[in-house]
Amino acid sequence: MSKEKNKEVQQKFGEAINTGNLERLKDLVADDVKDHDPAPNQGPGPQGYIDFFTMMRNAFPDMQVEVEQLVADEDNVAFAYTLTGTHKGDFMGVAGTGKSIKARGMQISRFENGKLVERWGSSDELGILKQIGVNPV
Repeated sequence: MSKEKNKEVQQKFGEAINTGNLERLKDLVADDVKDHDPAPNQGPGPQGYIDFFTMMRNAFPDMQVEVEQLVADEDNVAFAYTLTGTHKGDFMGVAGTGKSIKARGMQISRFENGKLVERWGSSDELGILKQIGVNPV
């Protein structure tokens, strides 16, 4: 695949998250995707991503992911992003607080045949928890 095609698939993935049209992920994620850094309780395959982002959008209904920097080659797309939203629903056992969050993250995605097949990533989960008022010990 070309790096332009990979970037296009990654952009569609982001659009699905930002719009809440998460069923689109079934067309963008391979059934046997390998996630090296899954979210807590994230299940396998496209449905695992749908379930995770459904939880995130329930917690932060206005959630947006903005790509700050992106690089790509013939197989991979790597990017840094900023996640923003307002905490209105349960997030990791914390009921909605109405507080706004802003967190950074990075991801590397590997594609084959127009689908995400492997992922590495990290988001500032501790920063999110602090912003919604959790005081970790």
